[in-house]
Amino acid sequence: MTTVDSATLLKIHDLMVKNRLLEERLITMFKQNQGFFWIGGPGEEAFNIPLGLQVKKGHGLDYDYLHLHYRSSGILMAMGMDPMDAIRQMKNSALDPHSGGRNFAGHFSMRKWNVAPITSPIEVQYLVAIGTAIAQRDHGGTGITIVNGGDAGTAEGDFASCLVWASRPKQELPMLIIVTNNEWGISTSAKTQHGEKHIADRGNAFGIKTQVINGNDVNESFAAIQEAMHYVRTQRKPFLLEAKVSRLYGHSSASGGMFNPNEEDPLPLLQKKLIAANLLSAEAIETLRAKYEEELRLLADQVKTEPQPDPHSIYDFTYWQQQGKYW
Repeated sequence: MTTVDSATLLKIHDLMVKNRLLEERLITMFKQNQGFFWIGGPGEEAFNIPLGLQVKKGHGLDYDYLHLHYRSSGILMAMGMDPMDAIRQMKNSALDPHSGGRNFAGHFSMRKWNVAPITSPIEVQYLVAIGTAIAQRDHGGTGITIVNGGDAGTAEGDFASCLVWASRPKQELPMLIIVTNNEWGISTSAKTQHGEKHIADRGNAFGIKTQVINGNDVNESFAAIQEAMHYVRTQRKPFLLEAKVSRLYGHSSASGGMFNPNEEDPLPLLQKKLIAANLLSAEAIETLRAKYEEELRLLADQVKTEPQPDPHSIYDFTYWQQQGKYW
């Protein structure tokens, strides 16, 4: 298994702190009535950050396509997303580059990096991802399609269709299929819904290579993602990766957005290892946290002064390149 070097570990830690504080700032904004709704991925940073760092980033079929869900801010932050863009979307600022202030928090869309628009209906991305994977299969090269979603959504037919299309004999698709399993679907425990031992076991029936990992462990996550990506890039076949992760602030603001102390937090787990290895001190960690807290607070203050979307633009882009009413 790959051992993550010290410099990469420190970079991952820096991004994990920044991403955690971004999500906490978005929750605070919601509670201050500076946004209508929050949903995000605190507790998934130890998996999402290593994933984002290993994406082949760019535009077009030679680069990776990403079909994500609304707990994926860490992936995009590791790819280089400006946290201000997430704050703007939370505030529904007209300057929000993802949706022009017309969508929920965490619903990113970035053409320049092949990030398909994130939608609210759960797990439709597993079906949409088939399209870019077919295009990349026919195109060749090393670009792959990456799709992720939660455990509850795997009950949807879209997930089953993804497995079927990805594994058709002699027509396999270069897809990295990811399930981030936090063992909850809104307020429903996975223990009452899943008959299989692991969700990844479903791939066995289709001859898809699979793996289940502890997504709260940075080293395990980084190595598993690296190996899975290499397999998909070189073999041009699908890989189903299930990562066990935490849900630290509940499902969304609909459930209060309160911290759950009973969930395992991957951030202090990594920090303890870095301190033990003399790579960081407790003082340096506190300094880093204070730095990002202040930076994000200032960004949230700035966005308060930005305009909201023009009501007259509500019909724009209902269809491609369409502006104004469409009748």
